Amino acid sequence: MVHDILTRVEGPNLVLRLIRPADADYIFALRTDAAYNRHLSEVRGTAEDQRRWIESYKAREADLRELYYIIERRDGTPCGTVRLYDIRAEEFTWGSWILDHNKTRKAALESVVLSFGIGFERLGRPKALVDVRINNDRAVAIYRRLGMTEVRRDDQDIYLVYARGRFEADRAGYLAILEAECAG
Repeated sequence: MVHDILTRVEGPNLVLRLIRPADADYIFALRTDAAYNRHLSEVRGTAEDQRRWIESYKAREADLRELYYIIERRDGTPCGTVRLYDIRAEEFTWGSWILDHNKTRKAALESVVLSFGIGFERLGRPKALVDVRINNDRAVAIYRRLGMTEVRRDDQDIYLVYARGRFEADRAGYLAILEAECAG
């Protein structure tokens, strides 16, 4: 069983909650929608295959090897996904980040702050690894603004590292932006 501090994480405008098999249709639709999947690995199979994948994922979740979240607005409307995987003693990999048309205005920043907060603060890992498609300009720009360091690239991806110290130094400022949006 995953500890309660990892099951649900709340921010000013969004909530991250661990996925359930019942989320399979939403995740499958999101990952197969041409509006959102341009920078993702190819999706094969059906929503039922996605459901079976989630059921097998739950064992990795229980072992804290992987945490896969649905991003929701405060009213419970799903608006995306994010995942921490390959969780090891000194690092985790961050990805599967998708935001759909239901997202809040600052959903990108808030989902980043909440999800990296899980890896750095709640799991206590000192660094995060991120890989992004070279042509995913919007994501690359966000990662650079966050202060991630490029460590290498290949024909398809850029590989970055995000240090916990950098996240911790900037977190209060990010939260102030998000709380101002909530108040406004």
